[in-house]
Amino acid sequence: MNEGKPGPPGEGPTARPEGPDGDFELARPDRADTGDAHEGDYELDRPLRAEAAPADVPPAPDPSRTPGAPEAPAARPAPADPAGTGQAQPLHDPDPYSTPPYGEPGPWAPAPPVQHPAATPAHGMAVTAPPPAGSTAPHGTAPAPAPAAPPIPAQAHPEAPAAPYADSPAAPYADTTAPDPWRRYDPWAVAASAAPLQQSGHEKQRRGRTRRALLGAVLVFGLVCGGLGGIVGAYLERNGGVGAIELPQAGRESSDRDPDSVAGIAAQALPSVVTLHVNGSGEGGTGTGFVLDTRGHILTNDHVVAPAGDAGEITVTFHSGDTAEATLVGRDSGYDLAVVKVKGVRGLTPLPLGNSDNVQVGDPVVAIGAPFDLAGTVTSGIISAKERPITAGGEKGDGSDVSYVDALQTDAPINPGNSGGPLLDSRARAVGINSAIRSAGSGADRDGGQAGSIGLGFAIPINQGKRVAEELIDTGRATHPVIGITLDMNYGGDGARVGTEGSDGGPPVTTGGPGDKAGIRAGDVITEVDGQRVHSGEELIVKTRAHRPGDRLELTLERDGEERRISLVLGSSEGG
Repeated sequence: MNEGKPGPPGEGPTARPEGPDGDFELARPDRADTGDAHEGDYELDRPLRAEAAPADVPPAPDPSRTPGAPEAPAARPAPADPAGTGQAQPLHDPDPYSTPPYGEPGPWAPAPPVQHPAATPAHGMAVTAPPPAGSTAPHGTAPAPAPAAPPIPAQAHPEAPAAPYADSPAAPYADTTAPDPWRRYDPWAVAASAAPLQQSGHEKQRRGRTRRALLGAVLVFGLVCGGLGGIVGAYLERNGGVGAIELPQAGRESSDRDPDSVAGIAAQALPSVVTLHVNGSGEGGTGTGFVLDTRGHILTNDHVVAPAGDAGEITVTFHSGDTAEATLVGRDSGYDLAVVKVKGVRGLTPLPLGNSDNVQVGDPVVAIGAPFDLAGTVTSGIISAKERPITAGGEKGDGSDVSYVDALQTDAPINPGNSGGPLLDSRARAVGINSAIRSAGSGADRDGGQAGSIGLGFAIPINQGKRVAEELIDTGRATHPVIGITLDMNYGGDGARVGTEGSDGGPPVTTGGPGDKAGIRAGDVITEVDGQRVHSGEELIVKTRAHRPGDRLELTLERDGEERRISLVLGSSEGG
């Protein structure tokens, strides 16, 4: 540090080896005996010493020292006087710049360590980093001096040799001083800049673990909530909710219905409809009937009561649930009608009868019966067709049980057990007697079999039923209108052809009968009845039986290729 500095007057610059701290010890000037004044630092004359105090007397305490503070080290003895002048010698070489001694023995000692706390920025504010520690000021500019440490009576550290000045061209201004583990205060050193606050690796790891723990807790909470929600939902679904469920429901309403509605028609007709159970000759069956008058006459089908025979039993069950035994009044297989009568029953409600001639295709109808012994079954439909010629029966093989009906066709479902039940119009009046159905794969059969409805049901017109019922009640037998001819039922052409001989071997045209009187001959083909085309012998019989005995018919026939028209009055024959 003192290299190249001028010495005292009369002396040249001195050079001393460089110490470990970079300071150079100046050469001590030779003192003259003359005692001339000399620039520099000299040790002052020490005061005269008093006699030594006794050894057993302790030194007096220093009143300026703080209690509990460590005592200052003892001062080093003054250097000896080599010249023997008896005058105190200076501690350092003269310094024309009055530079305070540093690193050398003297009254100064290193100051205690000084901490430089870094300013803590506000949250979210950036910190401007000061220049790095150890950086030097620009060339030619002296560094800002640091505050001097207070003087200490004695130096706490021994003298250390100064290190040579490192003059490196690669880093001329670099600070090569090793960091001081004792953190001694250097007044010329630039204050170490505080580095910006940074999160340590341990802090980042701690925060990462915290985030992961929070995320895991949220996931676990969500899974637990989802599981609980599923369990609660399943419980509510199985048990119908937390409490009892009360579904919305309409209030009680009046049971009255419009008279022309299905419900209104059924309400009026059901008290007059009965169910028949027939047993006899090892056979049995179930059918339906309806009350004709207050005397207990009930109309039904012939095939319903046929199993009873002459000694069978017929039981009638009314809509109220009451039952009564019935007896056969009369039956006719050609019309498939029968009348039975109950005795000892009061309060019967006869069913009103309509007029089948007033019925039109498309009119609404209601059928009531006991299909498969289900009493009081109500179905509805319309009139699908009128004057539909059908034949039913024929189980005996001789044709005596074949019925010929000019029927009303309906799509109201009719099933086994509906036989004999009423077919009602919109005013709850009987316009027909349910008799037969056409099943898939079969012809028109009486519905006493086990086939089901396919929407093709047939009913005997009530006009015909009324006439037959009256005859059966009055005489026990019904009469059939006849022409007095025998038909060839095997004829395959269009129309009904008169046979060549009668059924009993006699002539095909009964002598003196209606046909004989009208001029009908064997081999004639009848093609029309009252202007309506007939295509077979069955149709001619059906058209004829739709009339009463004594009615006049207009017939059209062909003979030898010529068409002729004739008129006749129907005769009568007893049925069986």
